[in-house]
Amino acid sequence: MALLAGAAQALSMADPWTGHAHWWLQLLSLSWLVWQLAHRAERRMSWSASTWASPETGTAWRRALWLGWLFGLGWLAGTFWWLFISMHTYGGLNAVLAVAAVLALAGLLAIYCALASAAFIAVTAAQGLVHRPVRSALLFAALWTLAELARGSWFTGFPWGAGGYAHVDGPLAFLARYVGVYGVGFVAAALAALLALGGHVRWRRARTLAGMALLLALGAALWGWRHLDLQAAPAAGQKPLVTEVALMQGNIPQDEKFVPGTGVLDSLTWYGEQLQANRAPLIVGPETALPLLPRQLPDGYWDALLARYAGPTQAALLGVPLGDMEAGYTNSVIGLKAGQAEPYRYDKHHLVPFGEFIPPFFRWFVRMMNIPLGDFARGAVGQPSFEWQGQRLAPNVCYEDLFGEELAARFADPARAPTAFVNVSNIAWFGDSVAIDQHLHISRMRALEFERPMLRATNTGATAIVDHRGQVTHLLPRLTRGVLHGSFEGRTHVTPFARWAARAGLWPLWAGCALIVLLALLRRRRA
Repeated sequence: MALLAGAAQALSMADPWTGHAHWWLQLLSLSWLVWQLAHRAERRMSWSASTWASPETGTAWRRALWLGWLFGLGWLAGTFWWLFISMHTYGGLNAVLAVAAVLALAGLLAIYCALASAAFIAVTAAQGLVHRPVRSALLFAALWTLAELARGSWFTGFPWGAGGYAHVDGPLAFLARYVGVYGVGFVAAALAALLALGGHVRWRRARTLAGMALLLALGAALWGWRHLDLQAAPAAGQKPLVTEVALMQGNIPQDEKFVPGTGVLDSLTWYGEQLQANRAPLIVGPETALPLLPRQLPDGYWDALLARYAGPTQAALLGVPLGDMEAGYTNSVIGLKAGQAEPYRYDKHHLVPFGEFIPPFFRWFVRMMNIPLGDFARGAVGQPSFEWQGQRLAPNVCYEDLFGEELAARFADPARAPTAFVNVSNIAWFGDSVAIDQHLHISRMRALEFERPMLRATNTGATAIVDHRGQVTHLLPRLTRGVLHGSFEGRTHVTPFARWAARAGLWPLWAGCALIVLLALLRRRRA
């Protein structure tokens, strides 16, 4: 049941049939885990303090760890199972070893869920919080969010599938502009806990009813404020920053993409033709659209691109590898426009483990796969935007858009803050899988957090224009070759999340959750 509940949590991020996120399924699946934990905490409360070392207590701890770990395993393996495709289909790793690698990664990350579950039982039982649902729900939300923050930050972080992404279309989506995806996840965890603890509520307690009424009133007030859209409205007399754009999707097969004479030639030919012929004011190509270093391109190819965008009416952003043996190689985005001595350059900062850098002691694992990537150099956090026609376009490469706290660094100076984000990706590594839908929802959450459009140019999908409200306004069919034409409206205001995350990163969330846990620990148990 724990594995099934975890799998339901994975489905809530994006189901494989429609690609939609299901916020209600995320709440229900997580509430099942809380219900199981609360039941064991209640049993633990019936034991005296002298039984901490008893076999029954040991069983409770093992059950909590086991339940939390199995839930996390089902959730995480069900979320990023498509890593199997990259390792086996394109990396050539034995199928059994590829399955084992996915389960091993999910199992390691599920340890965070196990520890949060065990801590919840320990504190609620010791402090008698099971029959105080609001406090107990806040405690669970704090512990669960701390586990999510640790998973998304420690050891380079892998936050794919965080619970808040299930709410990109739900009633909690409006909170993203205030507290970001982890804050949305905190509120969702608290609601799931309240739902699970319904059978333990002493509804006669006036404080319980007052507390819940206050939470509902606060939520309604914030929802109403958001939908008035006062912060998002352009200033009086200010013209909207609307720009036409063309987003290229080459659909180059991953098993051919880096093969000379097939995928490399196909990429250079098709993207070259589009870059020369397209007349949109801004044209964007995906990650490694040109799969060669500029000096490795055919004679005259690079010079022709520079000449093509030397005029004042058009600009291009394009994914291309840069660097050399001495300085190191980077996964980069170049910007071409008139009036610049050198092309604009953005270097990817947050690299993918095993794909763009090899963690210590794991080089043997990479040698088992035939993936033409290795150790890349990192770009800086908060690199300048590409300025064009009044827009300040902030590129990010592939899964960099998972790390909202790093994108927030670009808002440290509101006068230089981006007006739009540009994500260039190549997730053909994961085939025609739900990874495409999940990544689109991730981009939509970033649009909600910062109230900025997100332009997505990908190799196989989802190539899309997402507006500042997180809604997809233009979408190219996946696994097709084509160019998506549309327009987007850049924004200049700064959301509350962008303001505090630019200054402090995620530390306010860490501190707030830790404070809730500390207050629960310090509270004297009441009969």
